[in-house]
Order: sequence, then structure tokens, then C-alpha cells
Amino acid sequence: MSGNTATRRPNLRLAMLSGAAAILVVAMALDTRVVRIGSSADMQADVFSPASYGKTEFPKVQAAVQARAVDAATLAAALAKDQAAAAKQYGIASDAGPEFSVKFTGKVGRNDSGDDVVAVAGMPSSTQISLQLGPAIIGTDLRDATGTISFGQFHNQIEYQNAGAALNNEMKKAVLSKVDVGNLQGRTVSVVGVFQLTDPSAWQVTPVKLDVQ
Repeated sequence: MSGNTATRRPNLRLAMLSGAAAILVVAMALDTRVVRIGSSADMQADVFSPASYGKTEFPKVQAAVQARAVDAATLAAALAKDQAAAAKQYGIASDAGPEFSVKFTGKVGRNDSGDDVVAVAGMPSSTQISLQLGPAIIGTDLRDATGTISFGQFHNQIEYQNAGAALNNEMKKAVLSKVDVGNLQGRTVSVVGVFQLTDPSAWQVTPVKLDVQ
């Protein structure tokens, strides 16, 4: 009798362990979610998406630049009089120099370097306004134009740089794609845009609004 009892006890323990394992497997199966790679469910919530960022944030930047934009001739006169005062009154501070939102209307030409330049009434002859029309949009003027986008909003420097590129790309889609940028010479354009004051005699404007007359 004792021998049979000893035999039954290991069998009982084995059955209990097997049952517990089966319960655990069922619980794991019920708690498992199948996610297809590349689906929306596969995207981590805190992963930075440049495309999504540009699409969401460019309209905000565009509106802010339009609201701040000062007439180009007015800005040129203020810069000639007192650059520091003009930067304080009209500019947004950035690491490499103040960012200015500006608006103007003029006729498009082409300079010796192949840049699209705009002749604007009231501007001093010593100051040249050129337009960034692509295909590559250089710099982070759109990112830095408003003073509301800062490095601390991103995980690292790469994301911060990608934010600038994303805004440039979205501007190309929202603004430049609607204009025949290759055939603007001799045409009159109305522009709202932003530029960084690195050379007072050369304003390289990144547009947020471009209308062709």
C-alpha cells in the first residue's frame, strides 16, 4: 500500500505542474496581440515621424510668419538705421543670427550665380533679395522663424535637424508645388517668407506664401 502511495504522489505532482503550465500558456495566448509590421499599431508612440511633424507644424509656422511679416522696404530702412534695434523690433533670435519674417512684391530675374532674385520697389540697390525655390531648400529658417520650436522639444540633435528638413519638405509640397518655379523670370510675384540675417546685403528668403501675377 505504501509503495502505491509513493508512486501516486510524483504522478500527482506531475499532473499539477502540467495543469499549471497549460493554464499559463492559455493566459499568455489570451494576452498576446498580433501586430503586422509596418501597420499603424506597429508605430511606437514616442518615435519621431518627420513627415507627420512637417504636415502638422508647417501650417502653424506659415501662419506665424504671415502674421509677423514686415514690408521689405520698411525692414531694409530699419536695418540700415540700427541693425540691433531692427533685430529687436522685427526679428526672432537664433543661434546664427536673427530671423526676419518679410513680405514684398516685385519682378523676378536671374543673377550671375543663377539665383532667382526679385526687384522690389523701395529697396536699396545694395540689398539683393533672392528666393529659395528648390529643388533643395537649404537651412532651418522655417524651424527657427517663430521662436516657438526649440531643441528641448526633441529627443536629440538628429530629431531637431529632421524637424527643420520636414518643414522645408512640407513647404515645397504646400507652396512651391503649386507654382511653375522654373518659369518665373519676368513675372511679378508677391511673397511672404523668412530669412536669416547673415549678410545684410543678401536676403535669401524661404517663402511660406508665393503668388504669381
